[in-house]
Amino acid sequence: MKKYSLFIIGLLALHTQAIATPAEMATEHYLASIIDQPQKLQHFMSRMPKGGDLHNHTSGSAFAENMLDYAANDSLCVDRNTFTAYTNNHCQTENLLTTAVKDADFYDSLIDAWSMQHFHAGKESGHDHFFHAFSKFREISHHHNGEIIAEIAERAAEQNELYVETMLTPDGNESGKLGKALGWDADLARLRSNLLAHDFDKIVASMTTYLDTAEATMRGTLGCGTDQAKPGCRITLRYQYQVLREQPPEMVFAQLLAGFEAAGKEKRIVALNLVMPEDGPISMRDYRLHMRMVAFLHDLYPTVHVTLHAGELTTEVVPPQGLKFHINDAVNVAHAERIGHGVDIMNENDYDALLKTMAHQHIMVEINLSSNAGILNIEGARHPLPLYLKYGVPVALSTDDEGVTRDTLSTEYARATAAYQFSYPTLKNLARNSLTYAFLPGTTLWQDDTYHELATPCHGNTPGTKHPSAHCQTFLASSEKATLQWELENRFTVFEHGIGS
Repeated sequence: MKKYSLFIIGLLALHTQAIATPAEMATEHYLASIIDQPQKLQHFMSRMPKGGDLHNHTSGSAFAENMLDYAANDSLCVDRNTFTAYTNNHCQTENLLTTAVKDADFYDSLIDAWSMQHFHAGKESGHDHFFHAFSKFREISHHHNGEIIAEIAERAAEQNELYVETMLTPDGNESGKLGKALGWDADLARLRSNLLAHDFDKIVASMTTYLDTAEATMRGTLGCGTDQAKPGCRITLRYQYQVLREQPPEMVFAQLLAGFEAAGKEKRIVALNLVMPEDGPISMRDYRLHMRMVAFLHDLYPTVHVTLHAGELTTEVVPPQGLKFHINDAVNVAHAERIGHGVDIMNENDYDALLKTMAHQHIMVEINLSSNAGILNIEGARHPLPLYLKYGVPVALSTDDEGVTRDTLSTEYARATAAYQFSYPTLKNLARNSLTYAFLPGTTLWQDDTYHELATPCHGNTPGTKHPSAHCQTFLASSEKATLQWELENRFTVFEHGIGS
């Protein structure tokens, strides 16, 4: 067992709930008995209900082996030196992707190049290997989002999840291209008006068509609506519109506008986010400008949700001064409701005040342990997860790019439990957080953030029971969020009674 300071363990104890039922107590005792047995711990976590995955990139969620299957009929070439798939109608037979992967050694090397499998830092850092992987398989992921979404949903079901928010760009960055054509204008109101005047509504409308097509492929892949429907059909899926931050400001603003417009008109798009390496040269140069852009648009579209990658940084990738303001600006300027990663929190200016603000405003942090370890070499006692818990900042575990890291949400729970000795009630509340802070419509099931008191219409009911009172049933029917939260409680009950059986 890894040993951490009594200070850290003490902090975690502050956020451990009292055992409520004999079944929960038995589950906690069983977890404690296997916490040093990785295989049993992983099996436990795969069975445990985990609510939702709120930080998930579509393009990074497909396992490399599956992407090769998706591309089987694409006639793609592959560069045997860089492992990059590309389109070339005159590709020589030996360079066809379908031919090249018949070489077992090349196949293994390709999987390693497209993921963190077998990675060991040397000439290339984990950070660079991770982010370089996306350009190698982009020609596949760009054209097979429907199959990848099906893969995401099916894996989520296998991991006993209920909900996924995944990031994609459903307009193919047509908004960014329009922004580039029109050029930059520091007057954001005038820039917005100019974009909207150039058939911007058609770009926004195209996103619905794109999602319809992708989801039709997903449903066909999973057999949804048939007698052979796979469990992934039951996963609730929503999308975040991702903005590519390593672009000129006119393109970033145009994409942000597209995200705000789309989220207000297409109910499946529930939020927007900024992606690509936060330490990239444009990301660092324009970070404060990007936050001002988000703030400007947030004032015009106040009901649209915002979650932002912020603080996915260390001194190994940026100078010390670059660590001082990203989370602060995301929270205090851009009005982010959730933060992705938040690794550099202790380097932020007045981090104590910032943490207190995040706790008071219930700004949740999406914790991605595996990618933080692989990309930034931050894990265990170096990770700020215990600090967030100390301050009462809500957190939830998420996968980030499970295909590239080759991990699942169950792995994230197992990693957290082994590293920080989490109790079972603490794990339950992490799962509950993932639905409470999901960008789903409706009132939450809970009146308090410790999950002790149900919403008034459900008072007196046992959470998750199959036969709630009439008032509770009416309330659940009015709230998609509360309905999923109720189902999570039901799954906890089933899980706990199954331990040891």
